Amino acid sequence: MRRLRLAAIPALVLLTVGLTPVGALADPGPRGYDSIPQPLPGNLPSWGFEATSTNEFGNQINFGGPAEVDHFSSVVVTMSSWGCETGRWYTFNCSTTPGSSFTEPITLNLYNPPAPGTFVPGSLIASVTQTFSIPFRPSADPVNCTLGRWFDQGSKTCFNGLANNITFDLGGKVKLPESIVFGIAYNTSSWGYQPYGYQTPCFTSSGGCGYDSLNVALSTDPTDLRAGSDPNTGTVFQFNHNPGFYCDLGAHGVDVFRLDSPGPGGGCWSQGAPNTLPAYIPSVRFKG
Repeated sequence: MRRLRLAAIPALVLLTVGLTPVGALADPGPRGYDSIPQPLPGNLPSWGFEATSTNEFGNQINFGGPAEVDHFSSVVVTMSSWGCETGRWYTFNCSTTPGSSFTEPITLNLYNPPAPGTFVPGSLIASVTQTFSIPFRPSADPVNCTLGRWFDQGSKTCFNGLANNITFDLGGKVKLPESIVFGIAYNTSSWGYQPYGYQTPCFTSSGGCGYDSLNVALSTDPTDLRAGSDPNTGTVFQFNHNPGFYCDLGAHGVDVFRLDSPGPGGGCWSQGAPNTLPAYIPSVRFKG
């Protein structure tokens, strides 16, 4: 069973477009793959790049639904923001002006599936980089919550991070095969394909750098998977520098974007016994 690192602690680019806000989504219509919980809760389990020495994170998916839905115009990914305008979530003094945010370039890579008997993606189909406006999580609420968490009035629940959706515009209708591997990539102070380093103005600020507390949100298969399927139960794809963050402890390689992990017992992203359901999967939607 995967022990999730739910917080962030102290490239490939073919198309770059402008600043893109995050926010509520209208009904997406026909979909070939959708694992985003509806309605979106205040936060979700998540995988932090800075905390886990990650460069790229994703999954292999199979598209379902109407046979004609093989062209896609956008991809929605749920992120989890633990960053604060000032203060830190882990020092319990998070303070955020409502509506404040930071910007971060994030890349979506789409690959062909692995060749039979291999554990790395096939050739790159498309790569899109957009700069998103990511909201800081709300301020700590000492009245309703403990440990510096914020309070979600709608669900009456306390959270550390804030779930928010970002939407990649594929620039038209991109034709995809029945099965693909997708990867999400972005940089942090220490990790990513081009780390920012430690001389940035935000690194020594009271709130630190928002991207160091930015995570990819995870939903649950089968509970949240309404369209499409995961062909490798209990697994994801990731590029990690630390062998300890792979289910197989790096036996099939480190510093490579690959299946985590192949073989019996390799699917430790399951919430129970390996390679069984329920299991964690990235929260994404492919929109036709």
